[in-house]
Amino acid sequence: MAVGSVKFPVMHAVPGIQLGTSNAGIKQTERDDILWIEMHEQSTCAAVFTQNAFCAAPVLVARENLQKNPKYLLINSGNANAGTGKQGMLDAVATCDAVAKLAEKKVEQVLPFSTGVIGERLPVDKLIAALPEAKKNKQEDNWGKAAHAIMTTDTFAKGYSKQVEIAGHTITITGISKGAGMIQPNMATMLGFMATDAVISQKNLQNCLSEAVEQSFNRITVDGDTSTNDACVLMASGQSQLPELMPDTEEMQIFQQAITEASMQLSEAIIRDGEGATKLIKINVQQAFDSAEAVQVAKTIAHSPLVKTAFFASDPNWGRILAAVGRAGVHQLDVDKIAIYLGDVCIVEQGACAASYTEQAGQKIMDQEEITVTVDLGRGNVSQQVLTCDFSYDYVRINAEYRT
Repeated sequence: MAVGSVKFPVMHAVPGIQLGTSNAGIKQTERDDILWIEMHEQSTCAAVFTQNAFCAAPVLVARENLQKNPKYLLINSGNANAGTGKQGMLDAVATCDAVAKLAEKKVEQVLPFSTGVIGERLPVDKLIAALPEAKKNKQEDNWGKAAHAIMTTDTFAKGYSKQVEIAGHTITITGISKGAGMIQPNMATMLGFMATDAVISQKNLQNCLSEAVEQSFNRITVDGDTSTNDACVLMASGQSQLPELMPDTEEMQIFQQAITEASMQLSEAIIRDGEGATKLIKINVQQAFDSAEAVQVAKTIAHSPLVKTAFFASDPNWGRILAAVGRAGVHQLDVDKIAIYLGDVCIVEQGACAASYTEQAGQKIMDQEEITVTVDLGRGNVSQQVLTCDFSYDYVRINAEYRT
């Protein structure tokens, strides 16, 4: 069950980006599980990938092909093709080769992505058999079907779309993401695909994506597990009338802000759909020495099972938050300077329970569906935010039953 009211938005088509879906029956037959994305010849493409050392075969192939002017993305759900060794690499390349033959392009122009169960061989024959249908169905306005095709344990499809005016020209930014568990990206999201019709070089597009990811997908966590398959892609079709975006310009600044906003909305949707989640928790760490320190403290709180289960129970057990801050590994932390808030209620100051705090005030905040935790470290001027969710009975059930 998603946290808050979640409605799939109206998705603006991106000129020069076509999407097609089909069902290969990889794990289920109720909805499509194959996504074909085709980019205009003038397109550029940027991507970031998981930092997990056991990264999946499609990640290895996509990472290598990214610098070879890719024009096609192939995504499958239901099978991660991870932990599959040399055979997994052969299977990933085989699916890329099948796309290349259908598209009459080079195999290195295809980027593969997979999501699902780890350790099982990809059913290549099923996947390849479903490709002609996906190619046949490609359209510029297929973002809704695409969002559903990449889902695994997600309870809702995740999308974002906005048109932005830059220097008198309108550009479109549209994207989808998936993810609900095994969420602690350290690079991007479980899977995220964004597109724009802006004109921008691959290098500048890559810089833009990397900056956006750092403030969005790298600031979310459901359970602290970094997936083997995480990837986020940003495509630019080059079909808008806006002149090429260049660094250190007002136009690039507006574009960067728009891409970052899209990334933040798509990453927040993942937390709202955290497996078994009943609450969205925003952890703000302020007056930190630097960004790394702020994120370190925020994620220590966000990863604490004791903190997360207290939120599920709506229990204002503030000692768990205090303990998490104390074990975050901050060098020479002065606990007397720290203040901690639940919403607008101060719960800790000068190393102890705030004199103004009452259990009733804390309970009122904990009963809410969306909660903000603020930690003031009193040692600098840097702030960072991390999004997380609670741990419920359903999180255990969903992951215990994942392969059944």
